[in-house]
Amino acid sequence: MIRIPPAALVGLFFTTLFFFCAIFAPFIAPYGMAEVVGDVWEPSSSEFLLGTDSIGRDLLSRMIYGGRTTIFIATAATILSFVTGATLGFFAAVSGGWVDQALSRFIDLIMSIPSLIFALVVLSVMPTTILTLIVLMGLLDSTRVFRLARAVAVDITVMDYVEAARLRGEKIGWIIFRETLPNALSPLVAEMGLRFIFMVLFVSTLSFLGLGVQPPQADWGGIVKENKEGINYGIQAALYPAYAIAALCISINLVADWILSRTTSLKGGRG
Repeated sequence: MIRIPPAALVGLFFTTLFFFCAIFAPFIAPYGMAEVVGDVWEPSSSEFLLGTDSIGRDLLSRMIYGGRTTIFIATAATILSFVTGATLGFFAAVSGGWVDQALSRFIDLIMSIPSLIFALVVLSVMPTTILTLIVLMGLLDSTRVFRLARAVAVDITVMDYVEAARLRGEKIGWIIFRETLPNALSPLVAEMGLRFIFMVLFVSTLSFLGLGVQPPQADWGGIVKENKEGINYGIQAALYPAYAIAALCISINLVADWILSRTTSLKGGRG
């Protein structure tokens, strides 16, 4: 029987809650995403649980739809970054020689440019769509995944079982996916949680700066931007999405820490 520590249970509960609300947003939200239903910045009431936003839309509905957009973009970009970065990192480590050097130096070049500045430059000349955000964020973040995957794979490729696979004449795809990947899962799982958190913060930052998700679509960073002026008048509309971002990041981190400790202990027990 799997024993889950209390911290991981809390993380699992809130992570599941966020993803459940994101998946079933159209059925949960009391109003439409862009539907104006009241006056500007109405306080919390039985009709509007979190009040209304800067133009009279139900803030709870905007939060639910915004969570859907934020989580979808962050999840898709994280998957893209890991598929791209881990594959290239393993390929560089297994190939070695000039292939490893060429890929590593190219990644160093990309990483030398701050990700936010790179994204702002690209988005200023390209149409800002959800697909563009996913591809841009995923490719930029794949450089970090490449570094981790390559560092882990370099240690694995000198093991006896990898040498035995080479002597058997196994191709590079077999060595990457059947010999290297299974033994590199623990650090990659932990990094995936961190990368997802970074994606949530990254897309929220871009939206706050006006180059992320575009109105009338909602995401948490955009909701903060739309309602930031209300803080001057003691209105908390801009703080609710900030709380949601913090809660999601903490929950994912708790789950990732538990998965890392569990996979590490299982691997050690089998050794």
